[in-house]
Amino acid sequence: MSAARPHRCAWAEGDDTLMARYHDEEWGVPQHDPRMLWEMLMLEGFQAGLSWRTVLHKREAFRQAFAGFDPEKVARFGESRVTQLLADPGIIRSRAKIEAAIEGARIYCRMRETGEDFAAFCWSFTAGQVLRGDGRQVPVSTPKSSEISRELKRRGFKFVGPVIVYAWMQAVGIVDDHAVGCFRRQAQAAGGS
Repeated sequence: MSAARPHRCAWAEGDDTLMARYHDEEWGVPQHDPRMLWEMLMLEGFQAGLSWRTVLHKREAFRQAFAGFDPEKVARFGESRVTQLLADPGIIRSRAKIEAAIEGARIYCRMRETGEDFAAFCWSFTAGQVLRGDGRQVPVSTPKSSEISRELKRRGFKFVGPVIVYAWMQAVGIVDDHAVGCFRRQAQAAGGS
């Protein structure tokens, strides 16, 4: 007999094993690695107007195209690299989004050069605490995502509106929005990751 399939958030149900694995292993798990927080913010920006499924299925191609999302390397991308990226069928080929990711890398590097840790910056908005949704109604944005969005925009980041920022907050575990009945919500409430 096979084990019963765990109950997941509705968006992760179905036959897409990559989405299920992402839900089960990454989404909503508190992320404190500054580079990974930046990578996820850039990927959420690429999602603008699209579905996360599209981005997730292209994530490995994005990682190859963007030098493993190494901010120092991406910050040095010039026009010839932008042209190469625009020709890469493995990624979302939007000049505005590509240029936003490159500028985002430069901002990340400037922050680090002035002694500001990106992870500390990201978690400062919640005093290092995970915000927990009620598990019933998931908003598309919140006053907190609007606050973070304003600060990111002030620093020069693009594709960081309140809706994108809220999706990113969920993805990196600043917010736990797993649904009531989802096995991940139960595990995280019990102190697991």
